[in-house]
Amino acid sequence: MTTWPQIVIDVDRNYSMCFGCGQNNPIGLKLDFRQDGKNARAEFTPTEVYQGWPGLVHGGILVCMLDEAMGWVVMLQGINCVTAEIQAKLKRPVPVNEPLVITSSITKKTRKLIKSRAAISLKDGTLIAEGTATQFVVDSNDRENRPEGND
Repeated sequence: MTTWPQIVIDVDRNYSMCFGCGQNNPIGLKLDFRQDGKNARAEFTPTEVYQGWPGLVHGGILVCMLDEAMGWVVMLQGINCVTAEIQAKLKRPVPVNEPLVITSSITKKTRKLIKSRAAISLKDGTLIAEGTATQFVVDSNDRENRPEGND
C-alpha cells in the first residue's frame, strides 16, 4: 500500500513571486499560460539572462518551462498539485531571443495523481523539448472537476 505524504500548501492563488509565472518576480520567466481547449499554452522569448552556453538557453530553464506548463494545465482545471516526478528530453539547442511556444495536456487523472505532458516548439513547429510529469493532488477548488479513480 502506498503512503502519501501529508502536504499543506497555501493555495490562495497569489503566485506573483513564482519563478515560472510570477509577474512580480524580477528574475522570473513571467510565463502567462492560457487555456486552449483542454490544453494550456504560452509563448515566451528567453533572453540572454537565461543562457547557459553563450547564446543558448540553459537546459534547466527549458525543463522549468515544461514543469510550469504541466502545472498550469492542471491549475486551469481548478486542481492544485505539486510535481512528484518529471522527465524531460531536450531535442536541440535553443538560441536566446528565439520565440517559443509551450503547450501541455493532461494524459491521465486519478484521485491522487495526475499525469501530463508538455512540449516546447519554435514558432514554425520545430520541437525543442518535451516532457512528462506525475503530479500529486494537494487540493481542488473545483470539486466537479476533481480527478476520479482510486490511485
